[in-house]
Amino acid sequence: MHKSIKLAVALLFLAVPAGAQEGPLHLTLEECREAAIRSNRELDQSRTAVEMAGYDRKIAFANYFPSISATGAYIHNSRNLDLLPENVDNQLTGLGATAQGTYDQYVSTVQQKLMSDPEVAQAIAQSPEMMAFLEQVRSVDLATPINGYTSTFTGYFELDIENIFVGAVSLQQPLFVGGKIVLSNQMAALAEELALSQYDQKYAEVILGVDQAYWQVVSVASKRRLAEAYADLLHSLEHDVDVAVAEGVSTKSDALQIKVRANEADILLTKATNGLTLAKMLLCKETGLPLDTDIVLSDENLDAIPVPTLSGNKNMEDIFASRPETRSLDLAAQIYDKKVGIARSDMMPKVLFTANYLITNPNSFHGFQNTWRGGMVSAGLVVNIPIFHGFEALQKTRKAEAEATLYRDKLEDARSLINLQVTQNRKLYEEALQKLMMTEDSLEAAEENLRAATVGFEAGVVETATVLMAQTGWLQAHSAYLDAGVELQMAAAAIEKAEGNIVPESEK
Repeated sequence: MHKSIKLAVALLFLAVPAGAQEGPLHLTLEECREAAIRSNRELDQSRTAVEMAGYDRKIAFANYFPSISATGAYIHNSRNLDLLPENVDNQLTGLGATAQGTYDQYVSTVQQKLMSDPEVAQAIAQSPEMMAFLEQVRSVDLATPINGYTSTFTGYFELDIENIFVGAVSLQQPLFVGGKIVLSNQMAALAEELALSQYDQKYAEVILGVDQAYWQVVSVASKRRLAEAYADLLHSLEHDVDVAVAEGVSTKSDALQIKVRANEADILLTKATNGLTLAKMLLCKETGLPLDTDIVLSDENLDAIPVPTLSGNKNMEDIFASRPETRSLDLAAQIYDKKVGIARSDMMPKVLFTANYLITNPNSFHGFQNTWRGGMVSAGLVVNIPIFHGFEALQKTRKAEAEATLYRDKLEDARSLINLQVTQNRKLYEEALQKLMMTEDSLEAAEENLRAATVGFEAGVVETATVLMAQTGWLQAHSAYLDAGVELQMAAAAIEKAEGNIVPESEK
């Protein structure tokens, strides 16, 4: 945590304008790794892919739960419905007038018959009650109540559908779909593991790239110091020879020869300085820092590159289990095995439970009324049995089986390549370690040879050419020693990646 805070402060420091910065930025190997992990875009995309796979897993899990939905609708119609034929409707509409006319005609006929008899007519005329009764009989209104009854009756057959409102709440719960839901959840979980494995693979590649760039900077910085020391030696020797030439104990040929070597050393120093600048720019790119950032590495000024400590030997089965490449291929094969089951489920029956609540306005549960009263609940099972669709599901099943076989073959090829890669990296590490020990012995011998040649030259018993050869040997021995140390560090980083030991901190 302390390193992360330190790195964050350093990155904030870099956000300050260049003129406001004080001194170079000091970084360790671990801080360079953390900076690369934070800034690498491809690694960030892999994190997003893991997050998306997690959402897919949750989406697949949602299929276990019932699907509940609410629906509302409004429909406007320009005409209503009339269940009676037009002629019947017209007859019922004129029924009151017809009945009234028949009644009036009947009353008039009866009255005429009564009045045709003189005695009856005289009796009616002499009786006020009878006259009033006959008047009441003649004034009876049958048309109004009959028209009211017929109007009400025909109204029952006219359906008001000008404005229709419908509301529904539906529930669907799959009971059996051929195992598709279970297999989809298993496949989504495997896909999430696959995304994590691909993230681990990219993580290992980023760490390896940073390590190589880091030790490259250390190597070039060490060689620059070596070139500077070599140039100092030659310039010091050049001064001594110039003094000897002035005193007549050395020739101008010796002085010119040393001057040429000194100029070559200066050129070598210039190349090393430029190479160090480019190497630091590459490291800045790997860590996401501005390319012109002035950085100093904690191992940059080491006199000897340390021997790395490996995580320990692992058997090949453990390596196969640790390598994200083999995990990815194994997970891909398992995913396609699940796809086989999903393809087969398309050929199996499907059973769903469904329940609905429906309400309409107008409704017909108690006559045809324009009210919201009277919803309806329904429930049942839905069974779907596929019979024939051109053998589509069968072909999907065979395709998924072929894809699963393909990834198993790729997995076997990957295991063979990883076995070869691990063996090769172990051999390279052993060779680099042996080379480091040999160059260390050569370095000790070269330093002793240079010391003896320098003492002899100062005593006047050793020629200039011998000193030059000793200095050249010293330079070559130091350079070989540095190369061997950096090669060992890079071999160690490569073998750590090959054995699957580079994993995110959260998985350790």
